[in-house]
Amino acid sequence: MIVNNENSTPIEALAETLSPKTTDESVVYYCEDLHVGQVWESPSRTITSEDVEQFSALTGDFDPLHKGELAKASPFGRPVAHGLLGLSVLAGLSTEHPRAATLALVGISDWQFENPIFFGEVVHVVTKVTAIQPHGRRAGRVTWLRTLVSDDGRTLQQGCFVTLVASQSRNRAAANLAGSKQYSKQPSSKQTSSTSAPNRPR
Repeated sequence: MIVNNENSTPIEALAETLSPKTTDESVVYYCEDLHVGQVWESPSRTITSEDVEQFSALTGDFDPLHKGELAKASPFGRPVAHGLLGLSVLAGLSTEHPRAATLALVGISDWQFENPIFFGEVVHVVTKVTAIQPHGRRAGRVTWLRTLVSDDGRTLQQGCFVTLVASQSRNRAAANLAGSKQYSKQPSSKQTSSTSAPNRPR
């Protein structure tokens, strides 16, 4: 879902400005299609205890903050998900909202872990374009403000992703190159006849 809004909008008020959800996963945005102020909202996802267990096994982070009874003595009084798990979920949810012609992730800046993520928390991501700069002849350097939001409206974490996004001209050039390579692989009739002729004794 996309909303064009040139003014900075507090996250609490964003829900009121976003239009009803639409399915635009098939749209690919090139750097020419983007401008400062565009906003997207992703679908929601539940952070489960199984997610936390699997993330612990994957990363080796078994801090007591993320374990049942042991976490009750923590400042939160109950288990919380890893902050980096939240960041990873945010990255996944925002990949298709919007689906940009991304060439590379080149930086993450000003990241803030505002509130804990509890087991069973339902989250979604709000993404806003905050800056676009040329990068070479066929790409743009795009800064996205991304915010992980709980179903009760709390900002869980937020910060900026910086990515390189291809231009439409780069996409056309890549398509032409792929087409020419495919054509060059086709054998000529002369090559076909010579390779198919039977070997003769000398």
